[in-house]
Amino acid sequence: MQAIQFLKPKSIHVIDVPEPAEPGPGDAVVRVHRVGICGTDYSGYLGKMPFFSYPRIPGHELGVEVVAVGPDVAKVKVGDHCSVEPYINCQKCYSCERGHTNCCENHQTLGVHCDGGLRPLFTVPARKLHVSRRLSFEQLALVETLAIGCHAIDRAAPNGQETVLIIGAGPIGLSALEFARVARARVIVMDMNEQRLAFVREQMGISDTILAKGDGEELKQLQEMTGGKLADVVVDATGSNQSMSQCLQYAAFAGRVVFVGITTNELQFPHAPIMHRRELTLLASRNALSADFSRIISLIEYQRIDTRPWISHQAHFTDLASVFPEWLKPESRVIKAIASVS
Repeated sequence: MQAIQFLKPKSIHVIDVPEPAEPGPGDAVVRVHRVGICGTDYSGYLGKMPFFSYPRIPGHELGVEVVAVGPDVAKVKVGDHCSVEPYINCQKCYSCERGHTNCCENHQTLGVHCDGGLRPLFTVPARKLHVSRRLSFEQLALVETLAIGCHAIDRAAPNGQETVLIIGAGPIGLSALEFARVARARVIVMDMNEQRLAFVREQMGISDTILAKGDGEELKQLQEMTGGKLADVVVDATGSNQSMSQCLQYAAFAGRVVFVGITTNELQFPHAPIMHRRELTLLASRNALSADFSRIISLIEYQRIDTRPWISHQAHFTDLASVFPEWLKPESRVIKAIASVS
């Protein structure tokens, strides 16, 4: 069968791989139907993702169907439609023992540290499958993206009286937006791309947006929007060290700042006048928890979250070698791309 592989940065190919063997204890073989293309995949292709190793079959946002299960598997059965929780944790380290499975000390993310789902069939631990009898494969493939935003918002725990500023209106920023809205917080979105802000206003129903031009006007606009209070929670989903270094200025006194984007560069920000004086809390957010997946599936099933506006581009997975570089261009206007495998 065929698969997509990043041989090295900026090298994407269709390769032949063997079909999986019969699943062993605790495992399931799944047929991949839809794969969401993530910022991690783009960064892996460009060689800018710090956790990525090569060669690698990418793909970790997955809508799949179970085709075989191991002898002791009871959680799922053949024919189940599932979202895949792609964070393979060891279940034995100190982090796992305390329930922090998202940052397992021996963590392996499908499609990043080990081969992922851009292939028709592969084997996955059955405990990482989350069943829905109502969602489409496209919706199931978007659950993992939403889980990243869900965990980021949970880290800051905003309430209905607070303002959340989301910096970066890409898929991760949009997922954070959804859960800030579920928390009933007021949401303001900042981005450098007016087209993305237009999408946020027109498709996501968020009227408060700020176009970031790097001229200092962003802070003034935020002050005007909040009556001088600034944002109780700032979520930086850009992955830009420059943005992440500057975003603390947007946080209110006793505010919380969440870094959900990833950068390999150093961050620099003033301590005394901002971090210390305002007594800010700085939080990192990595991956998500198993419970997040079940919660998100339920929210989509009951129409609390609508994923339909997200999908802007689609292609068959064997065409990715040609379309993938095009999707990286700003003029392509990609919000979320989905690859069909079956």
